[in-house]
Amino acid sequence: MARYRLRFLLQEIDVHRGPTLIGRSPECQVTIEDPLVSRQHARIVIDDAGAVVEDLKSRNGVKVNGQPIHGPTRIKDGDRVRIGTQELVFCELAEGSTAQAAKTTGFLRHCARCRLPYPQELLACPSCGETMQLEEDTMTGQLGADTSRSWGLQLLLEVLDKAVAIGRIPDAARALQRIQSQTEERVAAGERIEPKQLDEVARAACTVARATRDAAHVAWVLRIYPRANLVPAASVIEALGEIALSMREEMRAPIAELGEWLRVASDTTQLKRLEQVVAAMEAADARGGDPDQTTRNPVLS
Repeated sequence: MARYRLRFLLQEIDVHRGPTLIGRSPECQVTIEDPLVSRQHARIVIDDAGAVVEDLKSRNGVKVNGQPIHGPTRIKDGDRVRIGTQELVFCELAEGSTAQAAKTTGFLRHCARCRLPYPQELLACPSCGETMQLEEDTMTGQLGADTSRSWGLQLLLEVLDKAVAIGRIPDAARALQRIQSQTEERVAAGERIEPKQLDEVARAACTVARATRDAAHVAWVLRIYPRANLVPAASVIEALGEIALSMREEMRAPIAELGEWLRVASDTTQLKRLEQVVAAMEAADARGGDPDQTTRNPVLS
């Protein structure tokens, strides 16, 4: 008897006979935190003939293999179901099927014997000791040849951008919290962070900080650069300059810490940019005026 699964991010979710609800609501069997996903967005029904997916009158619809659906639609093994910004792969697995070659799924491997996931850095499954992994058409957790770029982080960044674009700032803040958590885990594990992706995270944090008037988001990202042994790009310091002028008190300590790191890293170009931000903050303090109205971005001046 065939078994069915949905592959989503780094997860594999069993889909059982009968209806499976997909949406933002915690009452759904498959919950997706995405501002473009309705509370009850779609339904997959398993019957004797296989599987059918149906759009539950969601705001943004459902696509199968890139095409919008307009009624109950049959899906088969390997079909990709797009809901919001997320893509789920529908899989039909024969009972007891195994494969021999190894393939990573993001930062996890799936054991060919017991099928449990485990970190790709391990040479054997910690559960059963098997060294072979499943070769299945999984959704990779990484982008391109550079394995330091996280596919999961990239999806969360897309969710954050879309939430900001439609004015759903609480959703953007929640996405940023998940981004921060994933980044912290990777840094703590000693994994290399792709510099451009960390810069994307930093700019996203600045966007959320401006919308929420909460400098803690930016303070975190400034402190993660030294821990990741990276230097922020000019565009990050430019965005930082805007936040620093409007939230000077909250930003003094993290900016000072970043300045010390840039000195250690001997990056004089970015240090000079940061010193321009500090000088503009001091000038705003001396005037006592509203920096948003009296001071231009110091990095652009």
